[in-house]
Amino acid sequence: MASEDSDDGTSKAWRRARISVIVVATGISVLAFLLVVAAWQNDRTITSDEGTATAEVLSAGRLRSAVSFVTPDGITHNPQLGVLYPTNLIAGQRIDVEYAESDPDLVRVSGRDASVAIIPAGSVVVVTWAVAVPVLLLLKRRER
Repeated sequence: MASEDSDDGTSKAWRRARISVIVVATGISVLAFLLVVAAWQNDRTITSDEGTATAEVLSAGRLRSAVSFVTPDGITHNPQLGVLYPTNLIAGQRIDVEYAESDPDLVRVSGRDASVAIIPAGSVVVVTWAVAVPVLLLLKRRER
């Protein structure tokens, strides 16, 4: 009887592990989806109240690039969160940007939009499930 209780406890542990993997993979997938939705929402905000300017790239990174630009009212803006869609920018480069006139800190590289976020977010989802599915199968096999 003690052996049956032990087997039942082990079975529950494997089941919990499988559920945990599913929850984590689903959570990552939802976050990737929300990232694309947020990018689309930022684009809508910029497009609905669009201003354009030429900006100087102050620093360039894969995930964040700092820019500085002057709006028609003569105010220099250096958005704290950087520019949206900063891929392939180089420090010192001059680029065209589009920004929300109501919030000049919301700025994107001209000609780029949320569609550039789809492939990276989709890749995260694919890799997440490419790892999760074999782990789930292994856990199911171990449970037996």
